[in-house]
Amino acid sequence: MTYDKHPSFLIGLIGAGIQASKSPAMHEQEGAAHGFRYWYRLVDIDVLGVGPEALPQLLSAAELMGFTGLNITHPFKQAVIPHLTELSDDARALGAVNTVLLRAGKRIGHNTDWSGFAASFQRGLPDAPRDRVTLLGAGGAGAAVAHAILTLGAEHLAVFDVESERARKLAANLAVRFGAARATAVADLRASIQQSQGLVHATPTGMKAHPGLPLPADWLRPDLWVAEIVYFPLETELLRAARRIGCRTLDGGGMAVFQAVDAFRLFTGAEPDPQRMLDHFAALIAA
Repeated sequence: MTYDKHPSFLIGLIGAGIQASKSPAMHEQEGAAHGFRYWYRLVDIDVLGVGPEALPQLLSAAELMGFTGLNITHPFKQAVIPHLTELSDDARALGAVNTVLLRAGKRIGHNTDWSGFAASFQRGLPDAPRDRVTLLGAGGAGAAVAHAILTLGAEHLAVFDVESERARKLAANLAVRFGAARATAVADLRASIQQSQGLVHATPTGMKAHPGLPLPADWLRPDLWVAEIVYFPLETELLRAARRIGCRTLDGGGMAVFQAVDAFRLFTGAEPDPQRMLDHFAALIAA
């Protein structure tokens, strides 16, 4: 792709309760480092006062206003798929999208959540045991981290969701791609955690807009590692409880940065600097 001296990009994030997102600052800072004119806007349905049913109109509006692309977050990572014209292989396999390119009338869905989580896990918990891992949350983010954790060599992934049918569907999809013995849906979350070496939390619980613990703190134990996808706040109540008893933990910051690294590459065609983006994220959190 050929760019002029100062190429321009208009990017948006569509989701609910996203005012604390660091994505605008991360993307715009990296864009500035490349000499781009780069604008990143939040499209928060809570602020707009509309419901999830407004998604088709929001996508059309972004196209009409000349957006280059969109990031997609809760609650739209799966709901957006019927409104797209193309899917990358990863997005199709996962059944979830967090990045949409708007190109010449086409809406092309990608998933950088899974690669972002994988990069973060390899950096933060590279030697964590993975004989059996429990995944809490089988939505769009859960599908991405499930793909990542199995790609990273987990022998078995137990999938739990309060909507049991959603857990069953995700486990069945994973079994097709990774083997029947690699993933199952479970109905008893506490028992599954007791049998697991690690827990990955992939629900919105713990976000500023959804405070609280996703499970009783006394279900945790010191030899269990706990990975989180929520990053605002960076220390969720789940991580605080886990660290209090000595669990190894992984916060959601690394996933947030590395998925942004991959999305920036897709949006611009330019190669981002991951360490620069990590440093900038750390500065944003410290501030």
